[in-house]
Amino acid sequence: MALLCRRQHRAVHEEGYRVERAPDGALRFLRPAGQLLPEVPPLPAITADPVQALRAHHQARGLSFDARTTCPGWLGERLDVAWALDVLHPLANPRGG
Repeated sequence: MALLCRRQHRAVHEEGYRVERAPDGALRFLRPAGQLLPEVPPLPAITADPVQALRAHHQARGLSFDARTTCPGWLGERLDVAWALDVLHPLANPRGG
């Protein structure tokens, strides 16, 4: 037996994922086709000044953010639903993208 969250439980019972116990007692999770799901890599270390580290990361990539960065350019026009679906969900676009 293994304690699984709701999402994992559903994946195992309804979506074909499998859980196996290795000889050392560790659990192995397999995709429906049998491929081993890779383990989650460890999180990177958090520096003493994470804000400065993030700024340096962005600056090294030529990214610039200011108070207006997240302001929308929307002027109140109606949403073009077909365009939104094409952009957000490529499988909904019969032309393939």
